[in-house]
Amino acid sequence: MFQSFIIMFRETLEAALIVGIVLGYLKKSGQRRQVAAVYMGIVAGLAASVLTAYLFTRWAGGFTGRAEEIFEGAMMLAGALLLSTLILWMMRQTNRTAAIERQVETGLARKSGLFGLVFVSILREGVESVIFLSAAAGAAGTQNLAGALLGLSAALILGAGLFYGLIRIRLSRFFALTNILLILFAAGLFAHGLHEFQEARLLPTLVENVYDIN
Repeated sequence: MFQSFIIMFRETLEAALIVGIVLGYLKKSGQRRQVAAVYMGIVAGLAASVLTAYLFTRWAGGFTGRAEEIFEGAMMLAGALLLSTLILWMMRQTNRTAAIERQVETGLARKSGLFGLVFVSILREGVESVIFLSAAAGAAGTQNLAGALLGLSAALILGAGLFYGLIRIRLSRFFALTNILLILFAAGLFAHGLHEFQEARLLPTLVENVYDIN
């Protein structure tokens, strides 16, 4: 449950911060008439994310036996690689607010630019959530829907509090802490992925039992 909570909390907060930066820039620059495009992008991004989750669940649910072990192992290794890449990319971003504001300026100059920016941002976080949660469910053996819903709710509350100035925290320290948790999670996914490939006899088992506490 904790893994799904952290994943959904982090991904939702990322999307909420992007939307908050976009809306804040429009307010600051007097471009309030463009707010409707932002909300349309949010709705479209959420709808596309839900559709992606549904299609992915239907597709993944068709595997059984050895094919299921191979699929779960591949998902775990892909999730570990994607998480590691995401963390390294985040660590290099020194001023994400300025980068997003430059994208907003570019979007304002193009028709449907802001809609596309918000839509892609929401959909990207949604697709990442689907992949990470699927990998986490395979590793933990449970769906952990409750943890994901709690993470979603907590991120929306925190995002709204930050946007309206009701909550003040050091986001750099917060993301540094969650990065550590996600690195540990990625390491666990990598180990579980190798185990699934060994169960499917795609990889040899070099040592049967590293330790035994029975």
